[in-house]
Amino acid sequence: MARPVTLFTGQWADIKFDQMCKKAKKMGYDGVELPCWGDHFEVSKALEDRSYCKRKWEQLEKNKLECYAISAHLAGQAVCDLIDERHKSILPPHVWGDGKPEGVRKRAAAEMMDSARAARKFFDAAPAAMKKKIKRVVVNGFTGSSIWHLLYSFPPIMPGQIDKGFKDFAKRFKPILDVFEQEDVYFGLEVHPTEIAFDIASAARALEAVKGHKRFGFNYDPSHFGYQGVDYIRFLKEFGDRIFHVHMKDVYWSHTPTRGGVFGGHLDFGHPDRYWEFRSLGRGCIDFEAIIRTFNEIGYFGPLSVEWEDTNMDREHGAAEACAFVRKVDFPPSNIVFDAQFGE
Repeated sequence: MARPVTLFTGQWADIKFDQMCKKAKKMGYDGVELPCWGDHFEVSKALEDRSYCKRKWEQLEKNKLECYAISAHLAGQAVCDLIDERHKSILPPHVWGDGKPEGVRKRAAAEMMDSARAARKFFDAAPAAMKKKIKRVVVNGFTGSSIWHLLYSFPPIMPGQIDKGFKDFAKRFKPILDVFEQEDVYFGLEVHPTEIAFDIASAARALEAVKGHKRFGFNYDPSHFGYQGVDYIRFLKEFGDRIFHVHMKDVYWSHTPTRGGVFGGHLDFGHPDRYWEFRSLGRGCIDFEAIIRTFNEIGYFGPLSVEWEDTNMDREHGAAEACAFVRKVDFPPSNIVFDAQFGE
């Protein structure tokens, strides 16, 4: 059975939800992954308006679209971050408030808890046929990090500084995960630079920090690993039972030295001197066949959600192309031993 191909509409939040549904269907998608910004999924309305979730499903059904996850990346980023003026542009006003850092972090944590509650209400309102397809209710997102600025160890890291960062993450996220437990919802951290986990080693440490909390896992996105030199296949094998959701996204990195290296050189995306760039699926360096084979190995048969980013390509052309690419690259596992028939 083919995995459903969905479109993460986080980069399309400038387009009204109903119009975006029409576009996603026209581009060939089975469904959408809804961001908690724009009008695509509004946490407060889901909790306060009794008919909101039902109306969302009616719009999805009208366009013959499915949904398997919502995403709360922006609020999650502010839970553990060192807050500055950049956060104001990504947070809703009620989370930003007066902008005082600790207050922002606490309100962001409350918003993440509400995201779990809203997700439960939303998926409880799903049509019966859709409920049968949903293995688990997932909220994807970020965590932020109080120690990202310590990534390059100079001035030398003081003893205990990194440990303190993971303890801060656990202190702030454990109560959030407990609400996810109460609501029977799973949190999928997108392992990503600027988060508490950005590679295999830090992901293992984050999991250890929350004592293996059953609601804490990963939204797997290989594009954030490849250009770092992280083994994105090994990630799947090490955390197979914690892969709650998948973002299909490609990235290109240069095979020769460039003026701006892995750290980007403060060059904007699209600059010709950058070492790496996100690209439309199939146009970068990620080995998606190896990923699909590993999905079959670890038993991941959930949605493949396209997160489309490519600075130098029209997004509607690219998203349609990406949908077709995912359908072409995906394949089911074998249910036989291929050479067993020789003995028949």
